[in-house]
Amino acid sequence: MSAFKSIRFATLNLLNYAAPPYSFYQLHERYNATQWRQKQQFIARFLQQSQATVVAFQEVFSPKQLEVVCKKQGYDYFATVASPRSDNLYPQVLFNPVVAIAAKIPFQHCHELTPCPELLEYLNNQNEFKFNRTPIKCHFDVPGFGELACYVVHFKSQRVHSMAHMLNIHNLDDPLLNLLQQTVGMMQSQISRSLEASIVYYDALKTQREKNCATLVMGDFNDNIQSPALSFMTQGFHPTRCEPCLELEQPIVGLTDAFELSSEAIAGKIKPVTHYYKGRGNVLDYILVSGHFNTKCVLSRVQSLRYLSFDSHLNPEQIDEDICVSDHSAIGIEIAFNGNDARILR
Repeated sequence: MSAFKSIRFATLNLLNYAAPPYSFYQLHERYNATQWRQKQQFIARFLQQSQATVVAFQEVFSPKQLEVVCKKQGYDYFATVASPRSDNLYPQVLFNPVVAIAAKIPFQHCHELTPCPELLEYLNNQNEFKFNRTPIKCHFDVPGFGELACYVVHFKSQRVHSMAHMLNIHNLDDPLLNLLQQTVGMMQSQISRSLEASIVYYDALKTQREKNCATLVMGDFNDNIQSPALSFMTQGFHPTRCEPCLELEQPIVGLTDAFELSSEAIAGKIKPVTHYYKGRGNVLDYILVSGHFNTKCVLSRVQSLRYLSFDSHLNPEQIDEDICVSDHSAIGIEIAFNGNDARILR
């Protein structure tokens, strides 16, 4: 008889995790000793509360300090694939935060996701493409479950780059500048985010087909998954149809929002927001999963999937960011499956 096992995955945007004396983006934006201690405690509490086996992080300026926190909580395996950039004039000011991954089980492989050259050529982006934050691609061998490919992402934000230099406009309140940034600028941001998502999506589906392995894409998507920029990412398998799976002898290729497969969604619960802006709630953080996590698929080994939200630190009424915690909630999933041994992977 197979033994019951479970495993959890989680993701959290850390909001400007930069250890003092370093600053993030501007010289005056940094943590004092008390704030930094509170930030470290917040992360430790989250790791204790989530009980996740694998955790994805975004907005990491100080990966070495984060690795120390994670290892104290039992995450012996930690990786980043890029480094923040420092200001030329003020080296203590950091830009370009990175993503990171921490795990209680060893990586089989862990490396940066490099775009497929043929795909870039197909998308007419042969030479100039560069991720705003380089994604991580990891492979795990989960005892009793099998091979798992895991992607950690932080897609391009909705922030618009100024077009003032193009128009030779020095007045930032100029109505022409504002109009162009709200139209052309927003479109450029959306295109960049969609291109990044396309590259991750292509690699995830290709890996599924070639290795028949379960797949997770976790992180801050900086947009709603139903937006025009990202909606293609969940145009995959149908949760209640197994004929294609049986024909291929594997769950069919595709990704879907883990919440849609969760017991919470089946019970009719509303998906919790992950971020507030000016009092308005948005869902920006996602865990996308392959058909291997679909409890209704006859080929899936997953017996149940729970969707988890860790949002007690969020205040919908708060206007200013509290750098001692995060402006995002953490989200996670817990899957239960039948394995060959009785270890609980949590």
